[in-house]
Amino acid sequence: QVQLVESGGGLVQPGGSLRLSCAASANMFSIGAMGWYRQVPGKQRELVARIYSGGAINYVDSVKGRFTISRNNAKNTVYLQMTSLKPEDTAVYYCNWAIPGRDYWGRGTQVTVSS
Repeated sequence: QVQLVESGGGLVQPGGSLRLSCAASANMFSIGAMGWYRQVPGKQRELVARIYSGGAINYVDSVKGRFTISRNNAKNTVYLQMTSLKPEDTAVYYCNWAIPGRDYWGRGTQVTVSS
């Protein structure tokens, strides 16, 4: 059974940085795509960043230039480095592994950007 476990969330001041980690119980990088999503109460979950098995990466426009997604194949871990954080980045961040016909999700980690 595939498990995804996020860590690294917390409270940070505007302009600060955090690095989220998503550790998987299996090798996720050979197929599909790994992504970070976020959700605030009352809104739909949105894709923040995604890295494909072939290495292609995309970001939502609102985080371009501030967030970086990366992976460590040996550790079965994907990261989201977040810099220049803004209050509107506050959300629960979820790790996702998407393969044909199936999506796997972590439980999420809270990120709060506030002074």
